Amino acid sequence: MRAFTLSDFDFDLPPELVAQHPAAERSASRLLDGTMEPPADRIFKALPSLLRAGDLLVFNDTRVVKARLFGEKPTGGKLELLVERLLQDHEVVAHMKVSKKPPVGTVLAMAGGFQATLLGRWPDEQGALFRLRFDSPTGEDPYALMARCGHVPLPPYIEHADSQEDERRYQTVFARVPGAVAAPTAALHFDEALLAELEARGVQRASVTLHVGAGTFQPVKTENIAEHQMHAERYEVPEATRRAIAEAKARGGRIVAVGTTTVRTLESWAKSGEASGDTRIFITPGFTFAHVDLLVTNFHLPKSTLMMLVSAFAGYERVMALYAHAIRERYRFFSYGDAMLLARAK
Repeated sequence: MRAFTLSDFDFDLPPELVAQHPAAERSASRLLDGTMEPPADRIFKALPSLLRAGDLLVFNDTRVVKARLFGEKPTGGKLELLVERLLQDHEVVAHMKVSKKPPVGTVLAMAGGFQATLLGRWPDEQGALFRLRFDSPTGEDPYALMARCGHVPLPPYIEHADSQEDERRYQTVFARVPGAVAAPTAALHFDEALLAELEARGVQRASVTLHVGAGTFQPVKTENIAEHQMHAERYEVPEATRRAIAEAKARGGRIVAVGTTTVRTLESWAKSGEASGDTRIFITPGFTFAHVDLLVTNFHLPKSTLMMLVSAFAGYERVMALYAHAIRERYRFFSYGDAMLLARAK
């Protein structure tokens, strides 16, 4: 196995291929079938024809919360919070975008009529995130305050302000457990009609939960990728899903992960033996996969940890060739873009 560096995962992407809005219909996105040679250009609603009765689709059922909040310091300086996770007693952990960080104890006036008191850094005094307590005259908890006052936390490469379209489409149709600040984007292509067709064909379905954090967009800054520190994300593999995976394998069905977050969840469980907890798993070429046979995924940013994950799964040369094909054929990239189907490299 060669030693990969950050530069190995770079590629030139024409900026006009970065999708700024979703396709008119969820399942009308394009699907690059990378399980074939040569790869086949399809429409996403063709996915059921590429699977078999007895296969198990595993989705991430996390729900995106309106985690972007705006406010100001007592001095009048503007700031932005991106809530990463909720703690107890109306406390949250958040990223803070501000010209000068306020001292501990500062009370921030937030848009929507509530206050956020800065309690310190997180998870320790050297942490990059901030711990705050939300206080509202109405007694609303942080989830209610985000629902009322927050904005959809669109990725940094989407250039428009969030809208009603984003509130509806930057969310899967089966989103259930609130807590993510980024959508599991491969699952955005599924609509109710497609799910019904998959069920009619005998394709099984199960769910895991991984609350996608803002760290998913953080760039890798070291050329030696082994030096990169992954962000922590909470996950859970329910007992019903663990049982469904065992049954699918027993009958010869394939485990089809919908999205890299599902891969990270299943492989975190396999590696740690723990069905729930925080994961910092970093999947790079050379990784041995325990559960996933097929992967449905969108196209990822150059030099990202997700490029490394899909290269580990399907093979580096294969993935780079598929990306070159996608660029030639003008596929749409990133969160609102098109998808591809990958098979695990033998």
